[in-house]
Amino acid sequence: MKYEEAIERYDPVLGIEVHVELGTATKMFDAAPNSFGGGANENTTPVSLGLPGALPVVNEKGVEYAIRIGLALGCEIAQSCRFARKNYFYPDNPKNFQTSQFDEPIAANGGIDVELEDGQLVHVPIERAHMEEDAGKNTHVGGAGGRIHGADHSLVDYNRAGVPLVEIVTHPIEGTGRRAPEVAAAYVRTLRDIFKALGVSEAKMEQGNVRADINVSLRDSPDAPLGTRTETKNVNSFRSIERAVRFEIARQATLLAAGESILQETRHFHEDTGETSSGRVKSDADDYRYFPEPDLVPVEPAREWVEEIRASLPELPAARRRRLIGEWGITELEMRDVINAGLLDPVEETVKLGASPAAARKWWTGEVARRAKQDERDPEDLVSPAQIAELAGLVEAGRLNDKLARQVLDGTISGEGSPAEVMAARGLEIVQDDGALEAAVDQAIADNPDVVEKIRGGKQQAIGALIGPIMKATRGQADAGRARELILARLG
Repeated sequence: MKYEEAIERYDPVLGIEVHVELGTATKMFDAAPNSFGGGANENTTPVSLGLPGALPVVNEKGVEYAIRIGLALGCEIAQSCRFARKNYFYPDNPKNFQTSQFDEPIAANGGIDVELEDGQLVHVPIERAHMEEDAGKNTHVGGAGGRIHGADHSLVDYNRAGVPLVEIVTHPIEGTGRRAPEVAAAYVRTLRDIFKALGVSEAKMEQGNVRADINVSLRDSPDAPLGTRTETKNVNSFRSIERAVRFEIARQATLLAAGESILQETRHFHEDTGETSSGRVKSDADDYRYFPEPDLVPVEPAREWVEEIRASLPELPAARRRRLIGEWGITELEMRDVINAGLLDPVEETVKLGASPAAARKWWTGEVARRAKQDERDPEDLVSPAQIAELAGLVEAGRLNDKLARQVLDGTISGEGSPAEVMAARGLEIVQDDGALEAAVDQAIADNPDVVEKIRGGKQQAIGALIGPIMKATRGQADAGRARELILARLG
């Protein structure tokens, strides 16, 4: 069934679980380094390997980061909470249980407003945010697409085992209708931006710092009971989140329309096809046999400490956007263009360094973004806010026009120096000497008598036909406005 028909027939309900890896120096329960990359199984200790007799110790910074996240999401911070053992058996889980939180999370009962691309706000209620540790990583060798099915063997890397996580779980998200895919992606994007603003994580989805499990269910109408849900695991890009929701809605609608039932299960998303496939029957909480972690005492954050953390919270992304829209005098649409391009930070920094908001937005979202896409690199890896501010200053001072500035930008990106150094080395500065410009103007007039006749006849738009030869004669370094003034002066 097509998505459009599925939405007409059924009401979708979402539930989203987002895991964020915290940027602490060490892991959640031991002193092993918490760093991305490195050789397999290098960042491990007896604790993260689950060796007999190894005892965990709670990472205080991890607790602080969890509280920061909870406060930013409008949650209540628990006066006392504890860790639990979540029991399951899988090779990437060396202890055969995950240290997590169950009935006593660090934060609960919050919510955030999510802004869609057209400015519509959707409130997402948050049930809880709890602390836990990550599992290791399995690499399946010999199968298709890295899947375990058909693999010859599997390798396990425990570098990630024990990395501190906060898992944020929503209440059912209702009333999204046909915009359910967009809402899901926008919610995860909003969380990603909050994590970065709080400084608790690098929040790079491509590195797995932020991962989303997307629950989808359908019901006949908004008044009907919730349907059976499926959970698509570890979706790690905004586009993939939208595609996974769309596919799952259409798939479930097809089954329900045929009189079949939905199996509560985990599913895998396939980037190449945009489809999901069955994983395993979804376990309920009872299946994990939770019980309090006997090796860790309860966590009881002092109220004074919680209030200190609250007072230290930075300006959150939504408030920051509203402030900058007012300061820069731009529209909501223009701000969304900057945000959707992921360029708010460098644009703001460029403005702080003296560029006008219009010039900063123009260069970052235009030429820099184009080059980054072409080279498959991050825009901020190509050029710095200071360099863009300097380039904009040269244009503002009349020393460069846009065409010359693009050449200067190319040189700066290529490592030839600062914009001013590239301009000087390549000889790209606009001709300021009226003598040289007057000579080019006189030559263009002499070479184009027919154009001159049209201008003298009142057709001033014909001046453009003289500007071209002048630019060519000055290697594009003439000031077009000044050239126009000289032409009119010459021709009376």
